[in-house]
Amino acid sequence: MPTWQRNLWVLWIGVFFTASGFSMVIPFLPIFLLEIGVHDHTELWSGLIYGAAFFAGAFATPFWGRIADKYGRKPMIVRAGFALFLVYTLMAFVTNAYQILGLRLMQGLLSGFIPGSIALVGTNTPTKKVGYALSMISSAAATGMILGPLLGGGMAELWGNRWAFASAGIIVLLATILIIFFVKEENFKANKEKGSVIKDFRIAINNRPFLLVLILTLMVSCSTMIIDPILPLYIADIASHTNHATLLTGFVISLPGLASALFAPIWGKWADKVGFHRVLFIGLLGAAIGTLAQIVFTQIWGFSFIRFVYGVFFCAVFPALNGLVVKSTPEDFRGRAFSLNQTANQIGGMIGPLLGGLLGGLFPTQILFTVTGALLLVAVATAYLNVDQQKRTVKQQLLAKK
Repeated sequence: MPTWQRNLWVLWIGVFFTASGFSMVIPFLPIFLLEIGVHDHTELWSGLIYGAAFFAGAFATPFWGRIADKYGRKPMIVRAGFALFLVYTLMAFVTNAYQILGLRLMQGLLSGFIPGSIALVGTNTPTKKVGYALSMISSAAATGMILGPLLGGGMAELWGNRWAFASAGIIVLLATILIIFFVKEENFKANKEKGSVIKDFRIAINNRPFLLVLILTLMVSCSTMIIDPILPLYIADIASHTNHATLLTGFVISLPGLASALFAPIWGKWADKVGFHRVLFIGLLGAAIGTLAQIVFTQIWGFSFIRFVYGVFFCAVFPALNGLVVKSTPEDFRGRAFSLNQTANQIGGMIGPLLGGLLGGLFPTQILFTVTGALLLVAVATAYLNVDQQKRTVKQQLLAKK
């Protein structure tokens, strides 16, 4: 097996374990807040705790990206894995919301397992296979997101959320050990140029295609994270008439991940044929329509079906954006490029939960779906205008040559 394929499969397993650990605990934090006695302003606390890791990560990620370009992506993945193990293990012993908030800030400052894996795959895979490889990593995360809520919901039902936190830490530790022994980073050229994070931002601003990827990543992350802090509470509410509401909540949360596990590789292979821009546009449009359609369905089974359809389209978006990062940046800037893209993701992930928590405390949940769908439609228009601009640029270049 070629090294890039072995790396892909080992990282697939590692990302799967890490995503499972994440989704075992994070979606249930709003419910855990109620368990430890946070009954006032629960929606706002939920938004703060969701956004804390993204806030810290927005500042820390560019620094880790520069370190990755100097010493390699694999050491950064291992560092992030041990950090997540520590955070999740400590989470099992918290007694108040402030301790959770502090651990989430630590998670944002030190983590980066999945972004590091994406960067390593993107820089160590043959060009013709990049779309497929990135989509496989996306499917690993999605599959972990399927299993995680089911395991987390089941553990919470049987033994409580603290056991879920401890189990998540062990799972991430196993993933990190796999990376240490079985992943080999071959295609790495150390960046010895002296610089700074500010200089990296200037390079990104002057690279128009990459800058647009950053803007789209921020918009998409913000729009989807608006609903995430409130979603477990909303699903638990519409499923309250059923038995085992917590377990059913985990099942519904996992449905977009199930769709991604099934359809992400298909989107990836198609992206290698038709290009990442077209796949991005279709994925964003389908996700926007799917989000708005969730307003109509207030029964648990109809809502579940629409969540699955939404996931079919949304799973195309982030692999396409990651593919565009590869296409729009030079190799020696690639680690910093993925880190800057992750920073955009973190900023969107920070703004989204805060906005969602604020709106969720003032308006019905359907308003959050409306805002999320509207932002995704703006992202659709932005992606379309970018493709149109690129076509005009290519035509002008061809005319200039003639």
